[in-house]
Amino acid sequence: MPRYDYRCKAGHRYEKQEPFGSPVEHPCEKCGKIAQRQLSTPTVIFKGGGWYKTDSRDGSRAKTSASESGASDSDAKSGAKSEEKAKAKEASDTIDRKASKSSKSKQAGSAAAD
Repeated sequence: MPRYDYRCKAGHRYEKQEPFGSPVEHPCEKCGKIAQRQLSTPTVIFKGGGWYKTDSRDGSRAKTSASESGASDSDAKSGAKSEEKAKAKEASDTIDRKASKSSKSKQAGSAAAD
């Protein structure tokens, strides 16, 4: 059963455990005046992974695996950066190879036409 905070017109505050369908107003336990249920934030504790925006990103995999292996956060960050650099270099190499193949085929075509 949930616990609700109440406050009466005299200013008394108290907490009461009641079922979900209980009335919003009832007599104060201390003075008998009308007490109303107060809005309050529930206590919530999030445990485990997956609660942060960074936990769902691709770069977090390297961070998670590095932290599980005992590496520091800076090691994980440098590992992620080196992965990004390697991917960029691979993409650049692929573009360079395609460009050189097309220029060679153009040169071969112009030589055959002569």
